[in-house]
Amino acid sequence: MAEGIERIIGPRVPAEEWRAHRTRYIIPTLLFAAAAVLLIVSIFWPYWRLTLHAPQYPKGLTVQAYLNRLEGDVNEIDGLNHYIGMRPLNEAAQFEREISIIGVAALALLILAAIFVHSRWAALLALPALLLPAIFLADLQFWMANFGQNLDPRAPLSSSIKPFVPPVLFEGTIGQFRTWAEPDVGLYLAMAASLLILIGLYFHRRAYKPLVEAEA
Repeated sequence: MAEGIERIIGPRVPAEEWRAHRTRYIIPTLLFAAAAVLLIVSIFWPYWRLTLHAPQYPKGLTVQAYLNRLEGDVNEIDGLNHYIGMRPLNEAAQFEREISIIGVAALALLILAAIFVHSRWAALLALPALLLPAIFLADLQFWMANFGQNLDPRAPLSSSIKPFVPPVLFEGTIGQFRTWAEPDVGLYLAMAASLLILIGLYFHRRAYKPLVEAEA
């Protein structure tokens, strides 16, 4: 078992090698650490924003999606959605919102753990955080499609609106309403973290692959 753990952790950096090429090993460490910090900071910012433009609301209605809650004109948008038979927004992604804070914190810890792994297993540890922005958008699109495709036929305006799939990004149309969806600060931070992870994995491989091959 100890041998298996050592294989996962990878080779130690010899003291002479560390003194000669310290920067080579510090770069991936700093990149992974910065990515973890960005993920933690992203928890406190909204990940997504939707603005709905309606004739009775000339300034538009906006809802911001944080990892664990919705803020903004949620009640007003729910009121409009009621007429076309769409469920309240807070009924979406309840499980995801419950685990989101702990989940993202766990992803940040996995990135930090990758700092101490000098083998290809570091990429596996960093992969969930790397994919976080895509997973967030895919889950959001799933719920928007679920809500748009399952309208209540008893709603007052159900006969005038066909089932639809609202776009998770950019412009869309729902009946007479125009929508604009875009990433918000939190998602941009998560994207920046993904970029740092990619760069960090490149430098990680560049630093530790020769040591792994030397032990093979």
